[in-house]
Amino acid sequence: MTLVPASPIARSDTDALLSKPYIGRFAPSPSGPLHFGSLIAALGSYLQAKANQGKWLVRIEDIDPPREVAGADKAILASLEQYGLTWDGPVRYQSQQTEHYEYVLTQLRQQALTYACQCTRAMIKQQGGLYLGTCRHLGLTDKNNAIRLHVKQGITEFTDKLQGRVKINPAMANEDFIIKRKDGLYAYNLAVTLDDIDQGITEVVRGADLLEPTARQIGLMQLLNAPVPDYVHLPLAVTKPGFKLSKQNHAPAISDQDIRQTTWRALAFLGQQPPKALMEEPQENILNWAISNWQLDKVAHQTEQLLTTEPTT
Repeated sequence: MTLVPASPIARSDTDALLSKPYIGRFAPSPSGPLHFGSLIAALGSYLQAKANQGKWLVRIEDIDPPREVAGADKAILASLEQYGLTWDGPVRYQSQQTEHYEYVLTQLRQQALTYACQCTRAMIKQQGGLYLGTCRHLGLTDKNNAIRLHVKQGITEFTDKLQGRVKINPAMANEDFIIKRKDGLYAYNLAVTLDDIDQGITEVVRGADLLEPTARQIGLMQLLNAPVPDYVHLPLAVTKPGFKLSKQNHAPAISDQDIRQTTWRALAFLGQQPPKALMEEPQENILNWAISNWQLDKVAHQTEQLLTTEPTT
């Protein structure tokens, strides 16, 4: 994957964007509490929505039970409320959307756009790490097998409003990817795409670790003749190159941190240059300042950004 720097949005493009009702979203997985890295994604998506007089939705991506932590969804929602990041409308749970996922999967199957695959990760790794279409013409049944989307022409390039022109390795772009797993669970790329379509999301603001999957999601949207949203991939907070703050790396929960100071640090990370005196203001005032002064162009145009200091507890 390569990146070409973003160019300023032309006035005509800006007018077109402003003419559409803005709908953004924050979609955490309930695999643990929110940490500073996830606060950056939540705050960035919230401010981009509110600065555009839009709606900000929250979706819980609970389609992978083996990775989920009991009660994490409630803890995530409580943290968002604690930080004053209130959402519009009801919270959507992906686990309640499986009937819709299966309906679309059936349509794709009827159009001969899917097929069953019995290949394991170990087998694919032995073939070089990319799936080569081994099972495409074997006529396997779906039972006890993964379901792959037949990608006839993948997306090799797309434009991100922050990262610029993103180029995807053609071999990866044209790989037939899994949309339903062997264990019967719906794959992330299918679920997130169908939810973004169904909820009318006009712009996706999230972390840069999801840049590459974006190409697959755009391709699936185009296959379904659905409008493609704009994309903004924020830099990941890293303690050293390649080592992002994450639940797996035991990043501390934001619920245990000073709310105003942590929000100020997140705004500073996002390049918004908040005045230090803002830390002494009520949280509502901090967010109002952030909405009024939000400038996406101030966010670093890079996929990773070093944390100079750890968020204090």
